[in-house]
Amino acid sequence: MSDKSPYERLGVSEDASFDEIQEARNRLVEEHGDDRKEVETIEASYDAILMERLRMRQEGKIKVPDRIRFAERRAEPPPDYTPPSTQKAPDWLQQFVDTPNRNDILLPAALFAGAGVLTFVMSPAVTLAFGVGLSLYFITRKERKLGRAFLLTLVGLVLGVVVGLQIGGLLAGQFAQIPNFAETIAALFTFVLLWLISSFLR
Repeated sequence: MSDKSPYERLGVSEDASFDEIQEARNRLVEEHGDDRKEVETIEASYDAILMERLRMRQEGKIKVPDRIRFAERRAEPPPDYTPPSTQKAPDWLQQFVDTPNRNDILLPAALFAGAGVLTFVMSPAVTLAFGVGLSLYFITRKERKLGRAFLLTLVGLVLGVVVGLQIGGLLAGQFAQIPNFAETIAALFTFVLLWLISSFLR
């Protein structure tokens, strides 16, 4: 028995695959489960084969097939696999949407906030003119398209003033003591809208 090679002890040929060797080892361990000495012999034979295969591989005597070495490259999805759909915004929308960095958000926010504070001490019409200038500057700075900047600023101005006046009119009764309350609210709302436009659109 001791003269047998590890392959003979497991009952496999020397060119057996790893799966065949493992199956033989598992089968023999199950058959001789009560004989501790025999199980140790089986395990030693199995380990000897693995060590020999590892040594041969390191010496380049065993070539590992590309399908095993690079399995992730060759893996093909199952026939019923459908890749997840990535929602992509339409091209026309991507041309207008910007992904600003932190400074491109904070600087306009600080300037529009300053304009909002000035609205309480100056005429809302004057501070709105300042806000329009800020919006034109920040949008034009991105792509040097003054026409688009003017259009986006005009839309923001009209929308901000109309909606802001509606909100101010609804709240004016509760804040009657504040002069030009509706106009001030309209200016503040417009500043927020112009900040969003100048920061996140281009």
